[in-house]
Amino acid sequence: MPNKAETMKAVVIHEAGGPDVLKIESRPIPHAKAGWVLIKVKAFGLNRSELFTRQGHSPNVGFPRILGIEAVGLVEAAPGGEFQTGDKVATAMGGMGRAFDGGYAEYTLVPATQVQILQTELDWPTLGALPEMIQTAWGALHTALRIAPGQTLLIRGGTTSVGLAAALLAKKHGLRVISTTRKPEREAILRENAADDVIIDGGAIADEVRQRVPGGVDRVLELVGTTTLLDSLQFAAKHGVVCMAGMVGDRWEVESFSPMGAIPTAVNLTTYAGDAEDFMATPLQEIIGEIEQGRAKVPIGRVFPIGEIVEAHRIMEENRAQGKIVVVPD
Repeated sequence: MPNKAETMKAVVIHEAGGPDVLKIESRPIPHAKAGWVLIKVKAFGLNRSELFTRQGHSPNVGFPRILGIEAVGLVEAAPGGEFQTGDKVATAMGGMGRAFDGGYAEYTLVPATQVQILQTELDWPTLGALPEMIQTAWGALHTALRIAPGQTLLIRGGTTSVGLAAALLAKKHGLRVISTTRKPEREAILRENAADDVIIDGGAIADEVRQRVPGGVDRVLELVGTTTLLDSLQFAAKHGVVCMAGMVGDRWEVESFSPMGAIPTAVNLTTYAGDAEDFMATPLQEIIGEIEQGRAKVPIGRVFPIGEIVEAHRIMEENRAQGKIVVVPD
């Protein structure tokens, strides 16, 4: 058996189910190998893809598994020489928490090709909120939607962490931002977070959007998912683009989907998921600089110690965080 110095605290899932299936266990610290980087995890964010895996909706993920598609921390070892011990880094995607064990632990071992070095004095919880949230928001806006200054962007699911981050990035890029929320009491949060206008989402908002923006909106970032996607298509402008990049609605498929009936003429429908290459292309250091200079905010909802991972997942599942949930192992 490994001694205490060779073990780490990790969150392990052995079977699908509710938050209670996440168990804190002592596991061997992974051994570093060429082409991979061993990272001492200082913080990690929670993501809905991890919630879906926990619920059993990721058939290609075998259990037991340490979940977590992102992490920030310090390089413990990089046998290939890609990094120096003590380097501050971020990692995300590329099979983390799915093909191999992820960031829900005190250490994680990941391919060197999906690690970004960071130069910053920001605290760990702030950094922990960034990798996947910024990758998804940036990628959806610039890769999938190809936003441009002067356009109108509607973010459906505006109080999600990605929605809040996307609003800030889009506003800085010169777009008019409209955000939605199901709860009227959250309107102030959206307006404080770069939204020019807010729509209370009752499930069918196409008519209201068309009243406020008669020609339709240029770009739609759909973060609620399949439960509202068909409605979102109806208020996109001609040659506008709708990008589905989230599934807060927790439904994977659109029932009885008829493309000719669902997609208006000349409206474009796309998706954004992102992978390790997309993460590496995300200008994380540039955005960190904006945060350090006070020109951007980090929409953190709650910060939990790793021992409270079950409660953290429960709050994510119930959409109660109002921002990114971050977990710190220490």
